[in-house]
Amino acid sequence: MPSAASSLSEPHVLAHAKRRLFPDEADDENTYAVVDTQFASEEWLAGTTVDASVRETLAPFNHVRVGSGFPDLVGVRSLESELLAVERLGDDPPLIAVEAKGVTEHGGVDTQWGIVQAYDRLNEANVAYVAVPTDAVSQTDRTLARELNVGVLGVDVTGTVEPLEIPRVVGNRSTDEATAIRFQASAQGVADKSFGLNHPKNYLGYPLAHHADEPTEQLLKEHKVVRAFDDARRGAAFLGLVESKPAGIELTPLGREVVRFAKARYGSVEEALTEFEDWYHKSKCFYDLAPDWGDLARRIVFAYPATQLLVEEVQKMHDDGIDRPCLVDLVVYLHELHPAFTVELFLRGDDDVRSRVLTPDGDLREAELRDGEVYHSPTVFQLKAMLYHTGILTERGAEPTNLDPMTDIWALREVV
Repeated sequence: MPSAASSLSEPHVLAHAKRRLFPDEADDENTYAVVDTQFASEEWLAGTTVDASVRETLAPFNHVRVGSGFPDLVGVRSLESELLAVERLGDDPPLIAVEAKGVTEHGGVDTQWGIVQAYDRLNEANVAYVAVPTDAVSQTDRTLARELNVGVLGVDVTGTVEPLEIPRVVGNRSTDEATAIRFQASAQGVADKSFGLNHPKNYLGYPLAHHADEPTEQLLKEHKVVRAFDDARRGAAFLGLVESKPAGIELTPLGREVVRFAKARYGSVEEALTEFEDWYHKSKCFYDLAPDWGDLARRIVFAYPATQLLVEEVQKMHDDGIDRPCLVDLVVYLHELHPAFTVELFLRGDDDVRSRVLTPDGDLREAELRDGEVYHSPTVFQLKAMLYHTGILTERGAEPTNLDPMTDIWALREVV
């Protein structure tokens, strides 16, 4: 008979490990993790139901290839010294892969196989762990993990997670799939509030107002740039115009270039901001309304990594004879080429959405894509609206509640 600790199922082991590695209270900005789609199932072992609270802890789900397989969890975070022999490699937090093993239908725990699987992930991950019930870890297991540089997380029935073996950070190559998770963990990842506004002028105005002598928020309101101050700052950060430093918000090189652009044409940022008043409540495409500013906004929006991917793939769809792809066409097409990135960019991270749209193997259930509410608003509404206003796409975006994915067109205004 297995002991109490080794009676832990794999989803429970993984949920405890995720809480330890990616705690909810962590205030790290560059943090993000997904769990493999197989764990979205309401049943694990035959006849055993997985608690909704466990699935909620494990969400969001995605099917991300790292090494030659799909780890149970992949994420990015700067870990504490008790979890990692070297806290960081370079300036970026490490890419972490976790394999979990729990009690099987036969009552055992395949710890050694989990160690071998985790070791395979080190081809592309910076750090790899196996998470298992504590009493299922033998001295032989610990020796093997140490030799392979795999961390061992012992989990007991109370949910306590103890690092039994601590791994070292290693350098490695990046792949398209791993890059999708790194992107989500970065300052430019598509978070729930990454783009709260749908017009590029709102983000262009922020570095100008920040550079001026008067308070930033006051200037943005005074010149009718935008009243949603926090959304403007957040969006400017996602577009790479500003960044948070210990001393406060600072302009990036791209943000300083916006200031230079304004000074070259108006003499001062204050004078430049007066022109923003003329654009207040104008619905016309910004690229046509203010060509110089629209061209600047286009270059900034195109520098955003998700824009580059979208434009290149929509161009390829045009080359393949798909001139006016709808949203469903686009997502299906993209998922074939960039599955992890497509899921993160377009689908909401909710447990119910991803379990509806994705099979346990990470394939799309295409019929579910016809429901507008499964989509991520910052992408299908705000980002798409900015792609329209910068002259890249032919149509604006729409809120998921008002979205018909079968008629929502993603076509380039100019094709090559």
